[in-house]
Amino acid sequence: MPSLFDTPTTAPLAERRRPRRLPDYAGQTHLLGPEGVLRRYLAAGRLPSLILWGPPGVGKTTLALLLAEELKRPFAMLSAISAGVKDVREVIERAKKQTGTILFIDEIHRFSKAQQDALLGAVEQGVVTLIGATTENPSFEVIPALLSRCQVYTLQALSADTLREIVRRALAEDEILSKIPVDVIEDHALLALSGGDARKLLGLLELVVEGTAPDPATGRVQLTDAAVQRTAQRPIARYDKGGEMHYDVISAFIKSIRGSDPNAALYYLAVMLEGGEDVKFIARRLLILASEDIGNANPNALLLATSCFQACTFIGLPESDLILSQTVIYLATSPKSNAAYSAIRAAQAQVRQQGVHPVPVPLRNAPTKLMKELGYGDAYQYSHNAAGNFAYQEFLPEALAGTRFYDPGDNPAEAKIRERLRGWWQEKYNY
Repeated sequence: MPSLFDTPTTAPLAERRRPRRLPDYAGQTHLLGPEGVLRRYLAAGRLPSLILWGPPGVGKTTLALLLAEELKRPFAMLSAISAGVKDVREVIERAKKQTGTILFIDEIHRFSKAQQDALLGAVEQGVVTLIGATTENPSFEVIPALLSRCQVYTLQALSADTLREIVRRALAEDEILSKIPVDVIEDHALLALSGGDARKLLGLLELVVEGTAPDPATGRVQLTDAAVQRTAQRPIARYDKGGEMHYDVISAFIKSIRGSDPNAALYYLAVMLEGGEDVKFIARRLLILASEDIGNANPNALLLATSCFQACTFIGLPESDLILSQTVIYLATSPKSNAAYSAIRAAQAQVRQQGVHPVPVPLRNAPTKLMKELGYGDAYQYSHNAAGNFAYQEFLPEALAGTRFYDPGDNPAEAKIRERLRGWWQEKYNY
């Protein structure tokens, strides 16, 4: 089988440096280390259909190529940006004549439902082993029928040490850069502007080395932060969307909105946007916050957050920054309540501690004659037949009668809810 890695010397550095052997692959030790699940599959000489989920530039395409190379399997590659249903079917027909074909689909989240449906039969029957690559959460972007036939493996953003090793080896081993004497004086800008993306890192490294004049005294190229910034024409955004800063900033962002400070929230939003954070990641966190921290103090918050997520999905950057800004300001200035969050957590704790109690007989479903004879559904009062559409009766299991999980928050909207509950239930739940 011909190599999958034939690369001309005129190719960009990132392509020239694509690992040809699995031992040269950088990162993802949780999958490829001695105890990694993919390592075990390779040792057994087999591979399931799988989805590789991770940020750009962490080696999804390279890993797919290496897996096929290790197993000596026929390999077909499609890009979801340009391929259609016809292309998928043609690959499947060829695969029927080539046992064990691995079909790699880059950016599989861009495949329509019809395109993904076209894969189902071939994946299920084992005509192809599918490897899909995506930067988006497969739970949202891959149809359930296809997702259920694949294992999902998360690829992690490359650490600073891994990125430094990639730079070191490129300077030492690349057939072009190795001929240029380079001293790495500083690498903060190089790593920061790459954002954990190895492809972006190598592209910027190549531009800096080839575009920086050697030091007159030593004849060597000095790789410094200033040289990187001159080449990139961008200031350093001290935000690594794949590292610790990612978690620190999103934490500060959520806490600022929870604390009703729109100015701080907008600042952290700007940090994330300038650092290249995924807008759908930000919008998803706003969706969670709308229920966790605002809830029924302002039910419109969840509606706006949902619209924000949908709009960001539709249009992406750069215009999504306006939608995110509007939503952040609205959520930060909204009344707050964590009553819904506290209520479900209390109910879940009750179930975990005591298990599931029997449903009261009047509330049980009675689809059969025997169940009706056993009294299932007897004494149930249909609320809409009662005055005010409310009938006082017991809904909780007997062991939990009178237990209160929901405690309305201290805000005007939930004050009205508390008053309504007190009117209905009197002293039962002590509202």
